[in-house]
Amino acid sequence: MQVHILMHCRLATIAVVTLGLTLTAQTQRKTAPVATPAKPGATHNGDAQLYRNTSFGFRYQIPYGWVDRTKEMQEGDEAGKAEVLLAVFERPPKATGESINSAVVIASESAASYPGLEKAEDYLGPLTELATSKGFKAEGEPYGLEVESRQLVRADFVKTLSDKLTMRQCTLVLLAKGEIVSFTFIAGSEEELDDLMDGLHFGVAKTIGH
Repeated sequence: MQVHILMHCRLATIAVVTLGLTLTAQTQRKTAPVATPAKPGATHNGDAQLYRNTSFGFRYQIPYGWVDRTKEMQEGDEAGKAEVLLAVFERPPKATGESINSAVVIASESAASYPGLEKAEDYLGPLTELATSKGFKAEGEPYGLEVESRQLVRADFVKTLSDKLTMRQCTLVLLAKGEIVSFTFIAGSEEELDDLMDGLHFGVAKTIGH
């Protein structure tokens, strides 16, 4: 059962690829992010800073000035398989700097792609194996949590890059409507990671004046 899941773990690969994109050179002086606001579109409903997904009933408040690379990461998507829903970075992925390039990547994939996968927890095995193969270490045990009435599971990873620089990743996994949805947050500190996660909300957003 686990063997089949590992063979088809495209969604976990997306999360690990994201980790690689956030690794930046340490040699340049720190400067303000060279970034442009995420472009508005159908998935943002005209608001460049707010991504809404009606299919899974969630929304994400994109930090101001971040770079949207969703379209570029979607180019490798295959119909009916893993799909990148949102990929935003604090600065362009290839830009150098002396800090972690924080990122948020949300992706989905049909649970049918993973024979034997019956619950969100079943996805954590391949995710952990791929992350550790890239030099990351699991931080604590994965656990279930409720976010605004939605049941998810959480896994945390860390990678020490230097005495002063540690990359932190948190991935939340949701199983809904026969789809696996992963929410991956990457930052250089626990406080920043928490701030990024605070941008995720489930349910319908209230509109002032309506």
